[in-house]
Amino acid sequence: MSALCRTCLTVFETGRRCPACGSPRVVAHPELTELSIAHMDCDAFYASVEKRERPDLADVPVIVGGGRRGVVTTCCYIARIKGVRSAMPMFKALELCPEAVVLKGRMDLYAEVSRQVRAMMEELTPAIEPLSLDEAFLDLTGTERLHGAPPAVMLARLVKRMKSELGITGSIGLSHNKFLAKIASDLDKPQGFSVIGRGETESFLADKPVGIIWGVGAVGQESLRRAGIHTIRDLRRWDRRDLGRRFGAMGDRLWHLARGEDRRRVSANRPVKSISKETTFSENTQDLDVLDGHLWRLAEQVSARAKAKGVAGRVVTLKLKRADFQIVTRRHALPEPTQIADRIYREARGLLDGLDRLGQTRLIGCGISDLVPEAQADRAGDLLDPSAAKRAAAERATDAIRARFGTEAIVKGRALR
Repeated sequence: MSALCRTCLTVFETGRRCPACGSPRVVAHPELTELSIAHMDCDAFYASVEKRERPDLADVPVIVGGGRRGVVTTCCYIARIKGVRSAMPMFKALELCPEAVVLKGRMDLYAEVSRQVRAMMEELTPAIEPLSLDEAFLDLTGTERLHGAPPAVMLARLVKRMKSELGITGSIGLSHNKFLAKIASDLDKPQGFSVIGRGETESFLADKPVGIIWGVGAVGQESLRRAGIHTIRDLRRWDRRDLGRRFGAMGDRLWHLARGEDRRRVSANRPVKSISKETTFSENTQDLDVLDGHLWRLAEQVSARAKAKGVAGRVVTLKLKRADFQIVTRRHALPEPTQIADRIYREARGLLDGLDRLGQTRLIGCGISDLVPEAQADRAGDLLDPSAAKRAAAERATDAIRARFGTEAIVKGRALR
């Protein structure tokens, strides 16, 4: 059985410690040197970047998010041990972890660090499929000859460089397809390296809950539960045609994934059709101030992703899910594309204000679509809003300063609300 020391990157035969450096940070697997599809997920990304900027917070629980009336965007693992979770109301998070340090999110800084991580990935393979600022699939098939080392070694080297050069950590999932690589990366966080080989795929999945399948959320799990399907083993008992009749196209997908089959390729050139972010509340709300605070945070995140990808959108979308699970979507086409957070927020807020009825809300989201290269964006300004150009210029200046200094020298007034 092959083994890899994650400290000195030595490959050796099975053992609990590395024979070269004595480190116990060893990953061993019969297929370790044969697998090449990976998922890399940064650990508590926003909080990790903030701790890098503030070394005095290294051993302190850190929450990134809004003020007391806001919500948790993310938090470090120290805070997670206390029960803090993303999208949790800030007051509840502070009840669970009153000693936590709460910091405002800095999406432009996170986007810059994301670009640096992406540059490191590109040194390994051109086949990179980003999922967000802090995670991506990588296909290292055929790269061993180029690098003189199997993909597992290069992936361990990647996260080692991330820690030493960027001050952040990541977890690796390595397998023979995207579905299993994504599952593997969650098995041993933070700073994990997990492997799911071909030979163990069916036995590994058998007793896992159906919720382990990417894209099967609470509603999907309830639908499967009503059909008597709780685990992957339950799914395998169903005939493929019966699953298709009961669940449509999703049924056929479930049949394949229950057997660990996923033919999707890591697609580096897949066109991005839209960028969106959403958050689900732990408690329904119709408080317009609360919804507004979330909307601004989501607009900043959408803007940061657009800037990181070098695109802008012609259409702004608002999405709400009401307490009865009714989904309300509103869209507005812009005179010219934008990637500016201020513009995305104002358009989405206008759509929110234009709703006939707000009602109790369990989810809010916003996004941009009809994407174009950023060079085509935010050039002419808004004749109906003469100050828009000044705000856009201020936002870009803020981006540049944050990217260079990585400090909170400039904070949006709305972020303090």
